[in-house]
Amino acid sequence: MLTTKISSTVSQLLFHAETLHLFVKSDYKTTVVPITLFAIAAAPDLQLAHTHHTLAWVWIHILQFDVSNQIVGVEEDRQNKADRPIPAGRISMEEATVLRWVLVPICLLYSLSYGIETLWASIFLSMLTVFYNELGAHAGVWVLRNCTNALGYASFEMGATLIASGRQKLDTTALLSIIISAGILATTYQAQDMKDIHGDRAIGRHTLPIVLPKVARPSILIGLAVWSLGLAVLWKLDVITALLFMSIGLFTGCRFFLRKSIPDDQISFYWYNVCVASSMLRELD
Repeated sequence: MLTTKISSTVSQLLFHAETLHLFVKSDYKTTVVPITLFAIAAAPDLQLAHTHHTLAWVWIHILQFDVSNQIVGVEEDRQNKADRPIPAGRISMEEATVLRWVLVPICLLYSLSYGIETLWASIFLSMLTVFYNELGAHAGVWVLRNCTNALGYASFEMGATLIASGRQKLDTTALLSIIISAGILATTYQAQDMKDIHGDRAIGRHTLPIVLPKVARPSILIGLAVWSLGLAVLWKLDVITALLFMSIGLFTGCRFFLRKSIPDDQISFYWYNVCVASSMLRELD
């Protein structure tokens, strides 16, 4: 009897753990891993013992965002992403809503344990989550959508880097890198929207590929090319290193411009993440 009860409890815990994992599944490669690596590289005084704390902080904050995002986008998910927890029936809308708001104080208290500056990063992330999801910025003007995403990533980077370094403040190099990454995302984040164009159109979002389809792909190419050139000049790279660095941005931009199917856009977005990561990490050398 006791063995059966323990087995049932373990099964339930594993079920709920998988449900949480499925909320975050699509953001491991775009948020959890890149930002954790960024924080490790950017930390002024890296504390290796804090690495798992950094990963946990990023994970729980992206969970907060994803639960909120998937509640407001459940109809889209029923059509295009039926394996997500709510459309798959793993969790009800009511339960997801409770989870969404319970996560806010959990994130804030967890952040406070690392200091006031980390708490402010968490507060800003929570505010941006409400603005982007509940207040509808995700479906608004594409400029607002891009800028909100850029500020969100900057907040993630700020909090994660503070934890990785065990500091209350960041040095100039880390702050500059965060500003640069936010600028890149604000001007080129339409790269993410290319692969989601059909779902976004179905729910009335106003992304750049929908509003200005003839501008979207060239803007990615131009944006990445300009940022690559500008950063190569800013960092005073030697010719060979500059050409190698710029080739990543040009390759990614050209791929978006020339290869236009949804599967191609998904692959191009992987390259986009590589391009952004290389831009952020090169600043920290």
